[in-house]
Amino acid sequence: MLTFKDVSKKYGNRVALDDINFHIEEGEFVFLVGHSGAGKSTLVKLLIREETPTSGSIHFAGYDIEQLSRKALPHLRREIGVVFQDFKLLPRKTAFENVAFAMEVSDFSNREIKKAVNYMLDLVGLSAKSRSFPHQLSGGEKQRIAIARAMVNNPHILIADEPTGNLDPNVSWDIVQLLNKINNWGTTILMATHASDIVNSLQKRVISLDEGKIVRDSMGGYNE
Repeated sequence: MLTFKDVSKKYGNRVALDDINFHIEEGEFVFLVGHSGAGKSTLVKLLIREETPTSGSIHFAGYDIEQLSRKALPHLRREIGVVFQDFKLLPRKTAFENVAFAMEVSDFSNREIKKAVNYMLDLVGLSAKSRSFPHQLSGGEKQRIAIARAMVNNPHILIADEPTGNLDPNVSWDIVQLLNKINNWGTTILMATHASDIVNSLQKRVISLDEGKIVRDSMGGYNE
């Protein structure tokens, strides 16, 4: 479903990613690990076409990502849900409105939006918070709303970029369990993290980056 082939990314003389090759099958849960600056965020930006590779190719669900026109980008991004460390919720919109916004920009009807948003808020356990604004929510609740927003268009893959980075350990584990449940329902998960305890607990596939290179791609925890 997702293939990086001979992908490199340079910013001037700095090499952010160097000859990256991997394939992710539909339905996999994959951890992308590495220290700060290893290249995780750059890889995510390439996948959602915020950046284009200096060389190599990226194919996802039938799309040749770096060849897409601007007109085709919205179609790609409906197939990819993204969750960030800092939530990126709209502060003047309620929880319901934040989730709905992802559908409003895709021209769904009000009836379709209401049904889908209520379903997603129930899925993440926050139906009772639908009218709350972000400043009224805890960190864990904000991240659950962000996950609901990322999933409301039923994407093929959910990219979680350090989703537990600003959360305490107990809340972090709740978020990871939610992501695991979403994966069990069939959505592919790619989670960038440096939380070794989470990676070791789930024992999923791990792709390790170091200085822009893949240094490991195997099953098991951080230290297997």
